[in-house]
Formats: sequence, C-alpha cells, structure tokens
Amino acid sequence: MNPATFTVIDSDAHVIENDHTWDFLEPSEAKYRPKKMDDPDVPDAHYWEVNGLRGPPALTVEATEEAIERAEKVGRRIGTPRESRMMEDVGARIRHMDTLGIDVQVLHNTLFLYDMTDEPDGEAALTRSWNRWMGETWNMSDGRLPWSCLVPTRLLDEAKIQMRWAKENGAVAVCMRPLEGERLITDAYFDPLLEEAQRLDMPIAIHIANGNAENVRLYGLRPSTHRAAGFGIFRVPTVAACMYLIMSDISTRFPDLRWGFIEASAQWIPWIHREAARRIEAAGEEVPESLFEANNIYVTCQIDEDLPWILKYAGEKCLLIGTDYGHNDPSADIDAMGLLRAREDLGAATKERILSQNPSALFGLNLAN
Repeated sequence: MNPATFTVIDSDAHVIENDHTWDFLEPSEAKYRPKKMDDPDVPDAHYWEVNGLRGPPALTVEATEEAIERAEKVGRRIGTPRESRMMEDVGARIRHMDTLGIDVQVLHNTLFLYDMTDEPDGEAALTRSWNRWMGETWNMSDGRLPWSCLVPTRLLDEAKIQMRWAKENGAVAVCMRPLEGERLITDAYFDPLLEEAQRLDMPIAIHIANGNAENVRLYGLRPSTHRAAGFGIFRVPTVAACMYLIMSDISTRFPDLRWGFIEASAQWIPWIHREAARRIEAAGEEVPESLFEANNIYVTCQIDEDLPWILKYAGEKCLLIGTDYGHNDPSADIDAMGLLRAREDLGAATKERILSQNPSALFGLNLAN
C-alpha cells in the first residue's frame, strides 16, 4: 500500500454506474431500470428515462483523451482505468489505489447527483439497488472501499430501513443533496432521518449535487450549457447548505451528528465563517472558537488551494481531501494525496490530519484495522 506510516483516506472517490448496478432490482421493479436516451433537443446529449418518464440529463463525467490532455497541461491527472471506475473489477480498482498510495477510498455515487425520479416507489427501488451493489463491492474489497449510502427522501421510513442495511454492509455515511426536492437539508421534515443517522453513528455526506429540478434548470440544466453552469448547479447550493446548517439549531438538537461537505472545494470557508460570525454576533450570541468544529462540519479541500489561509478559519480538525476518482471535472486529480504530502507550506501533523485523522473521524473508520 502507501509508503506513509499512517492510513491514507481518499474522502471523495466515485463509482460510475453500469448495467450491473440495477441487477438488484426486484422483478416488479424492473420498470424503474434507468435507460439512457438521446436528447432530441440537444445534439450529442442524453437524458435518463425512468419508468417511461423523462428524467435528468446524463452527466458526461468520464474523461476523453482530449480532456485528459487538457488536464495534464495544467498539472492535473484525471485518467483512470475503465474497469476500475465502473467497478467492473474490484481487484483492479484496489491495485490502482496501491499505485496511487491510497489505502481507503470512500465511494460516492455519480447518477444521483440529479434527482432521478419523483416517484417515491421508484426512488426507493433505485436507491435500494444501488446500495446492494455497493454492499457487494465492499464485501470484495477487504474493507478498503467503504461508501456513502443513498436514501429515498420521499419515504423516510424506507430510508431508515435502507440505512440500517447499509450500515451493516460497509456504508460509512448517508448521502444527501444540498437541495432535496423543494426542501433544504435543514427542513424539519428530515429530522427522523437525522435522528436515525445519529443513532447509527453515520455522518451526513453533502456531496455536490442538486435534487431540485427547477433550480437545475435555472442555472443551466447541464454543465455544458454555460461555463459557469456546473458551479451554479452543484457548488453554489452546497456552500449555501453549509451556511444554513451553521445558522440552524441542528447541532444542538443532534449534537453527535457529523456532516461532510464533499467536492465543493474549501476556499469558501473563510467567507462563510465571517458571514456566520457576523450574524451570530448580531444576535447577541458568542461565536464558538472553532465554528466548523463546533458544528461537527468537515470539508474536502483541493490541492491547489491556499490551505494555510483556510486553516486559520477551518481549524485543524475540519479539512479532508479527495481525488474525485473516475470523474473529469475541475475537482479531479488522482495524484491529490501525493501532491498534498509534497507540499512545503504545511507541517507533517497537518498533512496527517487531512489525509488520515480527520476523514477517519468523519466517517467513523477504525484505523487499527
């Protein structure tokens, strides 16, 4: 594995769904198997169809040779073996992790970055099948591929059932989107889900995504429609969700619940810290010494960010890092772990916290194993 003396954890790695992902659907649920369809309105674009209904656009996340060359010109590597990113060969994925000096990758979905369907039963069927696929993957990984489980937010009782199964089969987080339909993550509607996550000792992983179709259309529907569309669709709601969380009473009502904000970078932390602190002070309340730590919030950073400056506001126990393995967007760099170890503006203890101790704390990983 890696040459470091501590466990290196990639906090943001992906799987790209394939036909096998849906082999766990029950026969009566076969109608919900997603189908990729040509978009008649946009040349060379596709969308997902679920149960005969048009769903969200199909994201283009796999790197072409042209995208790989563009990334390399600015010092990033994004190319990954197809069988590894599609999880068609778990052994190949682990061997590539060894080459990259990564001991553990926390896996996140790709398909559900948008809302796939507004049918409650359909959503439950798809999340259940995806979770079963990840459970199978984890069982073949010798514990090196834990994952963030999906939940049907329209059926909270079913969501809790799926969370319990997932916890027993390698899941180390519960995935929520910054916007879930018409609701913010701080909506009291989600309290039963948060209560169950706290009971199970599973953090909420807010990966960049957008479950509100109207908001997605407002910002451009798909990243290719405008050079800033991906920023508006995915990153802006994630940062706003963190602000809403800090300004809510959730950390008081669920004091043991941890939160991870994944793939939105971390350069916004000083901004949100100042904005939140001003509002807390205006209410006549005392600002915690470490605002993010006080709210059990962790954030993935990127390798090209001004980390010493960010750490002044984030504190030492907040930052994580990930490779965005399998994707081709601005967050991706499969060498991120090694590049962080090589930085000269961070101390050894800080690097170890970002690479190992902080993600272990967020995801509840037992490094002794």
